[in-house]
This record gives sequence, C-alpha cells and structure tokens, in this order.
Amino acid sequence: MSPFDVYPLFDIEIVRGKGCRVWDSAGTEYLDLYGGHAVISVGHCHPHYVAAVSEQLNKLGFYSNSVHNSLQQQLAEKLGRASGYEDYSLFLINSGAEANENALKLASFHNGKGRVLAFKKAFHGRTSAAVRVTDNPAIQAPVNRGMEVSYLPFNDAGRVEDELRKGDVSSVIIEGIQGVGGIIVPDDSFLQALRKLCTRYGACLILDEIQSGYGRTGRFFAHQWAGIRPDLITVAKGIANGFPMGGLLISPEFKPVYGQLGTTFGGNHLACAAAIAVLDIMEKEQLVANAASVGTYLLDALRGLPGLKELRGRGLMIGLEFEQPIKEIRNRLLFEQKVFTGVAGANTIRLLPPLCLSREEAAEAVGRIRKSLA
Repeated sequence: MSPFDVYPLFDIEIVRGKGCRVWDSAGTEYLDLYGGHAVISVGHCHPHYVAAVSEQLNKLGFYSNSVHNSLQQQLAEKLGRASGYEDYSLFLINSGAEANENALKLASFHNGKGRVLAFKKAFHGRTSAAVRVTDNPAIQAPVNRGMEVSYLPFNDAGRVEDELRKGDVSSVIIEGIQGVGGIIVPDDSFLQALRKLCTRYGACLILDEIQSGYGRTGRFFAHQWAGIRPDLITVAKGIANGFPMGGLLISPEFKPVYGQLGTTFGGNHLACAAAIAVLDIMEKEQLVANAASVGTYLLDALRGLPGLKELRGRGLMIGLEFEQPIKEIRNRLLFEQKVFTGVAGANTIRLLPPLCLSREEAAEAVGRIRKSLA
C-alpha cells in the first residue's frame, strides 16, 4: 500500500522544527513563514507545549465523551477568557471542516431553515456541507451538491439583504479574512451590516475563523476588528499547534440537546492538553500583541516591492499579490532563499508565520523576499 497521491509535493522532507525555523532531512535550515497552513501558532516544539502533551500522554491519551473530562472544562474557560466569549459554549471536534459542518447543522436545527449564503472565493473545507459552501465546483462531487447555497459578492450588503428577504436562509457563513481566496479582508462595515441583517431576518451568522482566528490578525478573532459578535464561531488550525483539533463557539441563544451533535475523538485528553498549552503560551508571551506589532512592521516593510500589485492583510495574515504569476518567485524563495510561504491562486503569496515571529526574523524575511525578486 502507498499514500493516495492527491498532494503535489516539493522534494523536501521536514524532520525537525524550533520556533519559526524548520530543518529538512539533509540538515538544511528554513525560515517558516507559513506554519503548515497557519497551523503552527506558538512555534514549532515549544518546550511548554511538548511537556504538556508528553505529561498527558503518560497519564491518559484517550477516553470517550461518555465520561467527564475536566480538561474540556478547563479549555473552555481559558478560551472564553482569552477570546472575550465567556458566555458562549464550546463544542470540540477534530478539524476545521468538522467545525463548519456542525455550525451549519446547528444553525439549521435552531431556525428550521435550509438555505445558506456564502461568498465568492470562499473556502470552508472539503467535507460534505463545508465543501458545498466553498466556492470551488472542482472539489464538489455530485453527492455534495444537494444543499441549497447561494454565493454572493464580497462586501455587498444589498445583495445579502435581497436573499435574506426571501425568508428561507438558515445561515450566512463568512471567513474573518478569506485565506485561500487571496487574503481578502472584509470591510468592517460589511461585517457590521451582516450582523444586523442576520438578526433582522432570523438567520444565523457564522464566522469561520479557522485560518484568521487565534490571534493571527492582532485580535483574538479577525471579526473583532469590526466589533461584532456572531452566533457561531469556528476554529481549528492554531488551536492546538499541530495536534488535530477543531472547535465551535456557540452563542447562549442555542440550547444543547442530547444526541444532536456528537464525536468520537473530539475533545480528547491529548487534544485538550495541547490546546490548553497553546493558550498558556499565548498569554505568557503576549503573542496576540506580537502578531499585531510584527504584522504592522511586515506590512510597512513589504510595501513597494518590485512587481507588487497589492498588499493585503492584518497582523500575521498577509497576502502579496503580484502583477505576474508567482510560481517562480515562490520556488526561488524556497530553494534559494530557504523560506517557506503559501500561495493563493496564481499571483498571490500568503504569509502565515507562527505568532512568535520576532521583529528580527521579520526583517530577515523581508530581506530574503527582496533577494528572490532581484
């Protein structure tokens, strides 16, 4: 047997990491400005994180959700305080796609409606409902297309209200910042309008903060720049620094029903230990504030790069859109300058480094990017 060949791979194997650096099997060091799709939040192999997961594994790795797990309560309380959502509830699962699946399902249970409004260039996952609200027909199989979804233009509140008026919309789902779509930041006024419209027409507002949340933009959640409170918030990626985990933050307007939601692995002891350690580190090292300050430095330092068409983002979630395709630029960054970056479409490079990226590492990154463009 061999792995199912669905990933186009660089001919590199990463075997070790520390902070914002990784090393390949040949011993070559790289500066990691991508964090494995924004997953590495507190840095590779942080000693507190490693110790917490190791200690928990030596006690108990897993038991099911048929018994009490005090780590879940501890995590919920810490996350509530860190995010400003102490009055919300937390449902734990294993991935971002699962978080969005459960958000869409819970919204529909709540108001009895079925249609969903999503946005052009949206990405919300690859499972059944999550891929249906993703604006990419190429990854939707015929079995995924049964749910009724309308894809609307970004930042167009009038079009959203036109659809909500029809009375059949269960939820509106939007990313705090579109990631795969190219680091597209919604206008604060648009998010504020969505909140008012969803309340007015009885639809649930779902904020997908899987890539943009957990301190990445310089606020705990990207939507907090707009000063709104969604009904449902989905998280994953940075929540456990690489341990598979997702979460759904649920407004007190929703009442739990036994059996309505469920999971085998979600909220297991190891995952909770990892997620608690992440919040410990974020608080102690003030990583949300670091993302804000280092992100501001990066955005200022990257302006005026040759061939740059537009610079977008907040904090340490940055998109560099170039006039020309960036495949060769990205290859030079990786193979010549030894810098990992991401991509969105043909012309945009994504930067999603660990939140512990220092000012000195950011300056080093800008220097290497400039060299790749020379």
